[in-house]
Amino acid sequence: MLLLFTVTLLLAVILTGLIRRYALTHKVLDIPNQRSSHSVPTPRGGGLAIVLAFSVAVIWLFFAHKIESTTLAALGSTLLVAAIGFCDDHGEVAARWRFLTHLLAAIIALEVLNGMPALLLPAPFDSLFGRLTLNPGWLGYPVGALFLVWSLNLFNFMDGTDGIAASEALFVSLALAGYVFYIDQSLCAINLSLAAACGGFLIWNWPKAKIFMGDVGSGFIGLLLGILILLAAQQAAVLLYCGLILFGVFIVDASYTLSYRLFSGQKWYAAHCSHTYQHAAKRYGHLPVLLATWAINLLWLLPISLWVFAHPSHALAGMAVAYLPLISLAYRFKAGHFEIVAS
Repeated sequence: MLLLFTVTLLLAVILTGLIRRYALTHKVLDIPNQRSSHSVPTPRGGGLAIVLAFSVAVIWLFFAHKIESTTLAALGSTLLVAAIGFCDDHGEVAARWRFLTHLLAAIIALEVLNGMPALLLPAPFDSLFGRLTLNPGWLGYPVGALFLVWSLNLFNFMDGTDGIAASEALFVSLALAGYVFYIDQSLCAINLSLAAACGGFLIWNWPKAKIFMGDVGSGFIGLLLGILILLAAQQAAVLLYCGLILFGVFIVDASYTLSYRLFSGQKWYAAHCSHTYQHAAKRYGHLPVLLATWAINLLWLLPISLWVFAHPSHALAGMAVAYLPLISLAYRFKAGHFEIVAS
């Protein structure tokens, strides 16, 4: 797995450089506007390097008989999202077509995975019914589709400052790889391949970013991480909760911001620059926000997810403990407000 990780990492580095050259030559640039967190035109679409490097790694795993065809098919559904994202990076695609493509990809993945995995019932339900898991049955399809589409859009929403989306994907995929290392070696290898691809891109995307990920990468990674969390939960039901905790920075920021905009009467579907991390970046800069995100992930969310993994009955309490300070940060930074208001 070390060789696979290294080769995938180097491939992502090389491909990102080539795509950056292509973007500069063909003027595929992200032009700053009033919603932007950057001030100079910057090449975009670098997430294609993540897509290609990860795809090469997964194809190798398949032909080396390390992963099954059903897993390959589930992962392959993400290419639909990458394709529509690539088109959107080169010329705007109507929102309805993007949404329909996202939904179709999520449904394909769920059909291959046979719906949502069994759900662990933590406290207080385990006290009432005893330790058990619940098979969601047909209800798992709409719930699973909602989860995957929301996971996908989390990355679209949160990919707005240098390095943050690639860092989040690197963190979550490495943590998942660690959890499944002794459970499922093939799933571990898949997660490590994603981590390597994101790490290679992050070298170019670290502040000050030389290229942006674009929709081709953000949507692809968002759906892929959602699928990987479901695959992990098939091996151990508690890993669904661990994955949601690891994903906490993106889940809370995007959900809080969208909720505030919706209930305050704003056009919640319109493009904006009012997430917690965007307000923080304007106040403190991209690098401090990125380092703070890494600190929250490593020093707060990871230990809580480890606690939940060791004590599955505490899953809901663990999620509450993990999310509450993040909600407080969103409130403090006025997430959802169009203009930054001093705290």
